[in-house]
Amino acid sequence: MHTPGPRLIAWEVTRACNLACKHCRAEACLNPFPGELNTQEALTLINQFKEAGDPVIIFTGGEPLLRKDIFELIRHATSLNLRSVMAPNGTLISADVAREIKKAGIQRCSISLDGPKASSHDDFRGVVGAFDQALKGIQELKKVGVPFQINTTVTKKNLPHFKEIFHLAKDLGAVAWHIFLLVPTGRGAEIQEEIISAQEYEEVLNWFYDFRKTTSMHLKATCAPHYYRIMRQRAREEGLKVDRETFGLDAHTRGCLGGIGFCFVSHSGQVQPCGYLELDCGQVRKTPFPEIWQHSEIFQKLRNPQCYEGKCGICEYHRVCGGCRARAHTMKNNFLAEEPLCTYIPQRKG
Repeated sequence: MHTPGPRLIAWEVTRACNLACKHCRAEACLNPFPGELNTQEALTLINQFKEAGDPVIIFTGGEPLLRKDIFELIRHATSLNLRSVMAPNGTLISADVAREIKKAGIQRCSISLDGPKASSHDDFRGVVGAFDQALKGIQELKKVGVPFQINTTVTKKNLPHFKEIFHLAKDLGAVAWHIFLLVPTGRGAEIQEEIISAQEYEEVLNWFYDFRKTTSMHLKATCAPHYYRIMRQRAREEGLKVDRETFGLDAHTRGCLGGIGFCFVSHSGQVQPCGYLELDCGQVRKTPFPEIWQHSEIFQKLRNPQCYEGKCGICEYHRVCGGCRARAHTMKNNFLAEEPLCTYIPQRKG
């Protein structure tokens, strides 16, 4: 059976980075890692992305701006009418870089702010001055008219400051605020004490559901598949329909999209369900990307509800949630196991 092409591809164009974030899945360092795709390989891969469908390409890292040919790659994707977005940390965006980002065709940048002030953000990012430099980068993006969103990783430390972070994002002029629930991989595995509990998870997503009603800014919960179950539960309680008019794009998407509508390509060309789930679904140096997307055995299992185990396998919200496969893999050593941080008890009994 033919599977529709991916809607979103996160491409780790380099694993090099100028920061040392506590939660980094890539455990990035300043120099490029061995095996990085060269320019010609990268251009060929972009052609294959187009052959697979019409996905949005997220140029990410590490720090994508540390890749010397980054703007050549973006211009090529733009020439193929692929929507290109970028996930820099903001600290390297000078006036000249912002102009290059705009000229190359980047349609949105996502900048992470994990605290409302320099002290909390810099502590998490591992470099003093990262907060102020990110804010300067944001101002340069604004000057050239590149829209930006703010991403925030949820931890026990910053949870009490969420309203402050939101208001900072709003005051800066962000078009969206996306919260990310921490997945304990890479360096993130070393800060287990920062991971919120299953009950706190439920509480923050219910808070997020209520908070989204107070603003016209687009709010999205990422690596938080339970939100799509909570959204439907709460909407039903309030007599609302889960339609696009009420919930925007969230009404028509799924919690965990890994291998279903989304995938990740590493700096060396390994295709994975997501950046946090380091399972080898195929190597683009050996197999064309469209073939990997269509035929990967791991992707096939992720697309089949009957392959899921535990309560995720019988849950009536499976098709809108799916549980975080990366957390299942990291915490239970089985990517098809039930989501470890979920309090919900399915009404079906198998």
